[in-house]
Amino acid sequence: MDKLWLIIKREYLNKVRNRTFIIMTFVSPLIFVGVALLVGFLTSINNDTVREIAVLDETGDYAPLFKDTKRTDYIFIENEDIKTAITASETADYYGLLYIKDKRPVEATFYSDDAPSMEYINDIEERINKKATEDNLIARNISLQVIQETKVETDLKLQNYTGVQTSKANGWIKMAFGGGAGYLLMMFIIIYGNMVMRSVIEEKTNRIIEIIISSVKPIYLMIGKITGTSLAGITQFLIWVVVGGILFTVLSVILGPEAMQSPGNEVAMGQLENMDKMQLMINDVMQLPLLKLVICFFIYFIGGYFLYAAIYTAIGAAVDNETDTQQFMLPVILPLILSIYVGFFSVMESPHGTVAVIFSYIPLTSPIVMLMRIPFGDIAYWEIIVSMLLLYTSIFGVAWLASKIYRVGILMYGKKTNWKELYKWLKY
Repeated sequence: MDKLWLIIKREYLNKVRNRTFIIMTFVSPLIFVGVALLVGFLTSINNDTVREIAVLDETGDYAPLFKDTKRTDYIFIENEDIKTAITASETADYYGLLYIKDKRPVEATFYSDDAPSMEYINDIEERINKKATEDNLIARNISLQVIQETKVETDLKLQNYTGVQTSKANGWIKMAFGGGAGYLLMMFIIIYGNMVMRSVIEEKTNRIIEIIISSVKPIYLMIGKITGTSLAGITQFLIWVVVGGILFTVLSVILGPEAMQSPGNEVAMGQLENMDKMQLMINDVMQLPLLKLVICFFIYFIGGYFLYAAIYTAIGAAVDNETDTQQFMLPVILPLILSIYVGFFSVMESPHGTVAVIFSYIPLTSPIVMLMRIPFGDIAYWEIIVSMLLLYTSIFGVAWLASKIYRVGILMYGKKTNWKELYKWLKY
């Protein structure tokens, strides 16, 4: 055990003292903030782009519905046929041409080289449908004024069975926290798993492993490498949390809203409603099981990392260079990608559904899927415990198989390894 501790200490110190590791630990949060600000800036530039759209309305009734906005200028074409209008729009390099045909029922076509957004298409359809519906009502001698006066709009309020109100964005908030935790865990497993694999390949290529293996058993060396790298990863993550918290606090102070004034005539009703909605969203965040999510994140990070790191270590021992690892990477990455897809397409829709529950128990997918389930429902503690027990139990089995490959492959040089060869090594 003393030798195991020395290996863990050596691996940990080698990682945390590495200049690249130190630089990326403190620079990565700044990069994430910079990317977020860049995306926001590019989005604002994209929103400032003004599109010119030609409108040919043969009916003469629908053209007045389209008014210029900050992002759209409408050019109305009159007394032209559709072929001439298409040619004129292409020549003038308009974004598109909206053609409304004088036909009952009304028929509309949008011509454009670029695919318009669904939001814009729905907006056009809504305007035309509303106008056509009103015309039909008038044709049947139905008063529009009466319809408007009798129209009722209900603002659906949401609350749970304990009486706590939630916002309509509650599902998106849970998706952000659950999906963010699952995606972050997947990235950590891939990053630190590859770090272990490259370390094994480097020591094998430099023949340092021959010296180390003479004084310690291969299984201890493998476990020590995995443990040391995992501790380095946890250290890096904790530093990111602290630095990210500091950056968030500083940005909140610099970019945050000014002190609230007492609501009077200066504050519009719309602003008060937005304040209420923001308060509900804050309440939604506070209602999330954040402590459970953070604790489970660390537990699943350690378990998931050890599980996949054992596989990465075996792959690193089986090859002579990083290029040769590509043939073995698909079966490793596939369960992680599958976990993300199951999370977004099954967990988000039904966190207690059969698919979500099954994949939250499978060791290769449970770290991500269970993390994405936690914000979406009251997951029983026994479910989490069973999932964790299955995960940590499977680590021993995978580590045992990986150690058999590691023991043979670590001293193999100059030979291309394939799946058939790995199967033979498992029998030794």
